Amino acid sequence: MHRELSSAHRRFSLLAWGVLAYNIPVILWGAYVRATFSGNGCGAHWPFCSGEIVPQNMSVPTSIEFTHRLMTGLDSIAVVVMCLWALRIFPRGHKVRLLASLSLVFLLVEAALGAGLVLFRFVARDQSAGRALYLSAHLTNTLLLLGALTATAWLSSRNQTRLEFAHLSRTAFAALPVTVFIGITGAIAALGDTLFPASSLAAGMQEDFSSASNLLMRLRLVHPVIAVAGAAYLIWAGAGILKRVENGTARTAAARVLGLTIFQLAAGMVNLTLLAPIWMQLFHLFMADLVWIAVVLLVLETGLPDAHFSPARKYNYASQAILPPE
Repeated sequence: MHRELSSAHRRFSLLAWGVLAYNIPVILWGAYVRATFSGNGCGAHWPFCSGEIVPQNMSVPTSIEFTHRLMTGLDSIAVVVMCLWALRIFPRGHKVRLLASLSLVFLLVEAALGAGLVLFRFVARDQSAGRALYLSAHLTNTLLLLGALTATAWLSSRNQTRLEFAHLSRTAFAALPVTVFIGITGAIAALGDTLFPASSLAAGMQEDFSSASNLLMRLRLVHPVIAVAGAAYLIWAGAGILKRVENGTARTAAARVLGLTIFQLAAGMVNLTLLAPIWMQLFHLFMADLVWIAVVLLVLETGLPDAHFSPARKYNYASQAILPPE
């Protein structure tokens, strides 16, 4: 059921979209910490930096890591405020309350995982397989956090009281784990590029195929293959929904996924060709975050109670069958 937004709900929606937008630079700066080997800038201390609230005579790595902690601290305050505000202005049982609370839960898990990186010393030049596994869990939770924030902002701006999950396309819904898996392989590849920079594309590929190479070097070969296959799925899913869906916002969401996925493929090729310089790694990650948000929005749009399809080709999302016109 769609209702007109009150002034309080409009202000909340602006905050929710703002919190979502702010999380993008927080994520990018976290990647910059990794790419510049600054993860040990505060030593094995958390939440304080080198045992101090504000460290004195900061080195470059310390300033980079300390800036990230300041950014995440501000992010924590913003998400707490958003969650408390949602509980105050939305009625009991409203999905925005649930999604805002989930955003806070994922943020707390994110903080715990960030602390673990420092305390377990999975930072700087650590080359262990444990670091790759830990980063995979960290990346997964980051995407869950972005997804919850996206859903909170979207649902509050539409003031939609419910979603018809029976209407969700299984094709679109499957794009969520596909995108997460692409992101996980991308995080491992980025770590390999940081720890083992290649002098040339040919030399890098030769090292990747060598059985004597570090596991992280060999794993970074997986990402381009998974990325191309996953992108093909996203393009197929988005194009299929674009053809079948009549609802304007759902069509826009499908077109957005198509455009961003194609652009991200091109960015990945540039990143590979340029041997993954830091600025290109950050841009590639930025595009990955946008693709994920776009996929989440597409899934949400297909769950609207008023989502409908062309009468000539009405599509039953629960059974994935084309139904005859009524």
